Amino acid sequence: MKTFFKRVTLLILTLVAALMLPVGYIQLACRPSGETEDYVAILPSEHKRAEGRTLLTYPEWHIVHAYDDYARIIRDGDPHDYRYLSSIAGFWTSLCSLSKASGPHGAFPSALKQTIYTIGVSFTAELLAKAAYEESLGRVATWIRGDAHAPLDDLSAEQATSYSHFLRQTPWYRWDFTGDADALSDAATDAFRDRERLFALGLEYKVKASYANVIAAAVANMEPDALRLRMIVTGLNAEDLGRYRDVEVIAQRDEGIEIDTPRYRALTELLLEMAQAGGNFVEIAGNDDILFTAVSDQLDLDGALYSLARQGYGDTRHLVLLPVTDLAETLRQLTGQNLALEHIHDY
Repeated sequence: MKTFFKRVTLLILTLVAALMLPVGYIQLACRPSGETEDYVAILPSEHKRAEGRTLLTYPEWHIVHAYDDYARIIRDGDPHDYRYLSSIAGFWTSLCSLSKASGPHGAFPSALKQTIYTIGVSFTAELLAKAAYEESLGRVATWIRGDAHAPLDDLSAEQATSYSHFLRQTPWYRWDFTGDADALSDAATDAFRDRERLFALGLEYKVKASYANVIAAAVANMEPDALRLRMIVTGLNAEDLGRYRDVEVIAQRDEGIEIDTPRYRALTELLLEMAQAGGNFVEIAGNDDILFTAVSDQLDLDGALYSLARQGYGDTRHLVLLPVTDLAETLRQLTGQNLALEHIHDY
């Protein structure tokens, strides 16, 4: 019995060490380079956010995109068609590229970097576990099922799509995993594939629900991240800006009009609308550089920090860092360059 426990302990330690290897690699081989830029913000210090955050928000969105890719794959195919290892590699390799590029932007805030490492390790562990099951027992279940989807195949694809959309604006731990598990139970037939999906996904959802409760309790007493930010805009007057949903006009400055806006996905849609209406951006959250992602049929894009293929879409995502003052014109020119805006990464 002692030998058994020693072996189990050794196995666990080995797995933990393996999961931590990418973190060590990022720390040692992907160090920031370049001198920090000397930029004097227009907005008061209380409205300035660390510029390095625009780079460090992408890894979180990589996970959002991964769930979206997964939902797209299983809509017409099966979970074993998803390239789990490719998605894991994309997380860590993109983080390496962003870390190297973060030097002129104040590098990565240490507290946020630790958070990214934590979610990266969790994401890696989750996908490895899912791959191990779907590439073995899950694949066998599809052989028994045949080519046509079972009811729970279609329902799980719908749930995955809804979840990926939810993540664009809301933390993952607020998702109703228990409700998804109950929906599977209600919709399951006596078909073998449905029973297998009910077991596998039901267990996955229940584990995530428990973990989500732990995370929710852990962050309950923490100060939440700001849901809004300030920016300075030109090209649109105060009346025009006041018509945008959830936008508050704060003041007229010599440099432009100061406004208060929502963040995350809502901000991406808002900035695109403003740019198309003739607006230009002078400063966002006290910063003069910002990251955005765009997708296209091009495998490479000049000036992109990193590019990777999207699963299920047949195109490529490009990470582009540019001055805030160039953002609006760049957004207006995307269509002509065969690019589609995906997300603007605020701070």
